[in-house]
Amino acid sequence: MVQKAKILLVDDRPENLLALEAILSALDQTLVRASSGEEALKALLTDDFAVILLDVQMPGMDGFETAAHIKRRERTRDIPIIFLTAINHGPHHTFRGYAAGAVDYISKPFDPWVLRAKVSVFVDLYTKNCQLREQAALLRLQLDGSTNGSESKDAAGLLAELSARLAAVEEQAEALTKQLGEEAADASVVATAAHLERKLTGLRRALDALEPGAGGTAPVLPAQT
Repeated sequence: MVQKAKILLVDDRPENLLALEAILSALDQTLVRASSGEEALKALLTDDFAVILLDVQMPGMDGFETAAHIKRRERTRDIPIIFLTAINHGPHHTFRGYAAGAVDYISKPFDPWVLRAKVSVFVDLYTKNCQLREQAALLRLQLDGSTNGSESKDAAGLLAELSARLAAVEEQAEALTKQLGEEAADASVVATAAHLERKLTGLRRALDALEPGAGGTAPVLPAQT
């Protein structure tokens, strides 16, 4: 059974958190609440998240400052952040969100279907990434323990399956980037495409290193975002 992904919801208003839970409940994933930036950072110390929905305006540590802390930590710096804001101060304010490391920046009130679709993409990528890492770990064990032709053949078959699965994710990411290029703002396209490209490139390099004749020890697959 595939483990459910965790989605971190950060907002100081309980009614906003309740609304987000209602919108995202259809994804059937684990929704984790945080009512402040400090509480969000505490949750990120122990749990892995597929994506973070982060309110910009919060008392004390606001969304921009919280994102800066998230991006400074090696464990959490690659987790996608979607900023949610009830204000719109123009392109400069939006650019600040992307500069802080967001992959998207959505103004309230937002379309529930659009938000759910965007979150669903990152959940799907997270799930596929986890599956690839688990299968790669199994493959390494098989390669390390291979003592005869049969086991080597099994390992080669698993490697081919891993490569095919990654190719499917790469194809999905390419389609998403094309769709964003047609519908979203330029800054959002650049931020999202760069994030996906960085993740998939790391996975492809790690997988290529396992190919026969690659030489050296297979690298550890990159940490999940």
